[in-house]
Amino acid sequence: MSVLVLGIGNILWADEGFGVRAIEAFHRLYSMADGVDLLDGGTQGLYLVNHVAEAERLLVFDAIDYGLAPGTLKVVRGDEVPKFTGAKKMSLHQTGFQEVLSAADLMGHYPGDIALIGCQPLDLEDWGGPLTAPVAASIEPAIALAVDILSGWGVPPVRREFSLPPEGGLLANDIDRVAYERPRAAG
Repeated sequence: MSVLVLGIGNILWADEGFGVRAIEAFHRLYSMADGVDLLDGGTQGLYLVNHVAEAERLLVFDAIDYGLAPGTLKVVRGDEVPKFTGAKKMSLHQTGFQEVLSAADLMGHYPGDIALIGCQPLDLEDWGGPLTAPVAASIEPAIALAVDILSGWGVPPVRREFSLPPEGGLLANDIDRVAYERPRAAG
């Protein structure tokens, strides 16, 4: 079975980076069995079609405006997922990801199971800003939801004895969360 765990979003727009930051944290804390791929999808849009089309099961982390309290997590599954990935355009990647799902479907390679772990953003306007406190605090609970979903799919994540350092993450450069989201100087 092939499973793709995907984080999408734009780390340059504060809470819009939730999906990327969640997949980074997940990678640092858990290892996965063969056949399970973790991917920082960033804002790649249609470039993700082949990855999605190859997956039998797809789990996505993303910032979604559900109209709830900031930091609130909501899991959406199956046919409901496309309604949320493009329901309200917060950035270019969301419309692009809805198109990714449609393209995979047109290719006849739509994942059999899809789950979306969405986090209600607080701030999407802070160019270059970090995740807000309520969204950052939602990363660990989002990871716990992902562990439950993946375990239900028969591919339980294995907690690492020691979490990987930030430089061992998926990005492994100066835009990982620890390096990028340094406190700003007052002024």
